Amino acid sequence: MTVFLIVCALLVMGALLFIVPPLLRRPSAQGVSRKAVNITLYRDQTRELEADLQSGTLNAEHYEKARRELEARLLEDVGTDDTAAADRPRLGRVSAVLLGLALPLCAVAIYLVAGSPLALVPGQGVEARGPEQEVTAEQVEDMLQRLATRLQNNPDNVEGWVILARSYNALGRFEQAASAYAGAAKQSPNDAQLLAEYADTLAMAQGRLQGEPGKLIARALQIDPDNSKALALAGSLAFDNKNYAKAVEYWEMTLRLAPPDSEFARTVSASLAEARTLDKASVPAAPRSASTATATATATATATAAGSVKGVVKLAPELAAKVAPTDTVFIFARAAEGPRMPLAILRKQVHELPVTFLLDDSMAMAPGMNLSSFPQIVVGARISKSANANPQPGDFQGVSAPIANSASGITVVIDREVRIP
Repeated sequence: MTVFLIVCALLVMGALLFIVPPLLRRPSAQGVSRKAVNITLYRDQTRELEADLQSGTLNAEHYEKARRELEARLLEDVGTDDTAAADRPRLGRVSAVLLGLALPLCAVAIYLVAGSPLALVPGQGVEARGPEQEVTAEQVEDMLQRLATRLQNNPDNVEGWVILARSYNALGRFEQAASAYAGAAKQSPNDAQLLAEYADTLAMAQGRLQGEPGKLIARALQIDPDNSKALALAGSLAFDNKNYAKAVEYWEMTLRLAPPDSEFARTVSASLAEARTLDKASVPAAPRSASTATATATATATATAAGSVKGVVKLAPELAAKVAPTDTVFIFARAAEGPRMPLAILRKQVHELPVTFLLDDSMAMAPGMNLSSFPQIVVGARISKSANANPQPGDFQGVSAPIANSASGITVVIDREVRIP
């Protein structure tokens, strides 16, 4: 700190050495004064007037008038010259004193405003705090509270409402997030993406898509029929209403818009496979002859043996208090050795547990990636609060031991929490 102050003082003194001495210096006695110059000019102009009078180019009246003007101008110039010359040294000394005091004071003031005064105090500078500091939960809460207060005073800030809503969403505070989305939607009622996000968050807060979330989804699709989030939510709403054909329609449209290799596309594909299976199962069978029924039964038995597993999924009693009835349950099969991509997947809800399941080749998500292609598989079940097809911290799951791709009577118990490093 001492070295810093000494260096600053030396720099200020150096600046003053360039500014102050010229102001203190007396005017040089050498050279021609302004008074002498004025007198010389007066004499020259008077001689010119006399020459013009003698030559006849100037009459006596004009001569007298011009001479009086010269005399008046000379008196004015000579009188002010002495006064200015007398005042100049005094003004120079005053300016020097003022600059000598003002320059250091201004430098200190500018540093206090734009600099980092805490850097002069040991342990208080940037070095002591480190290049990065973790933001605490209290700081996050304070920032959100200040943003919410500003938005109350400036409610037409749509971007601010959206930032607040997404922040609450990330913290799992869905009711507050839905309220913030309502503030944004009030200012921008024709934004389809905003309405879709609002519907999704409101559904998370209420535990269902029916009601107001469904109305928001319909409004979003009316504004933009190709909004992928609104289409995906519409498919989920149709699925919850057991309208599987409509769910298939919405999710097929969603997949056409989604990037093929994205996580979003994989999640929709899993839901679509389940909806197709349930849609087929809900179609009444046409009357058949005895021979046709026998052939179909034989084919079904063969298919079951080749790529179909049956069983039941249960929830461990100690986890019952940690999940909600509307939390999503994913039941899936994957290869015991090989790719991690699910070969078949089924979606249920916690309130349906224990639930009997059937996974078969009709639920395949990609050609060649079905149960029949892998002799050994594992069956798992996972509870997801976010309805995300990929495992998230805080999910609960259970997985079977490796089994044959035609096994039945499998029991999977969801008994542990997902932990991702």
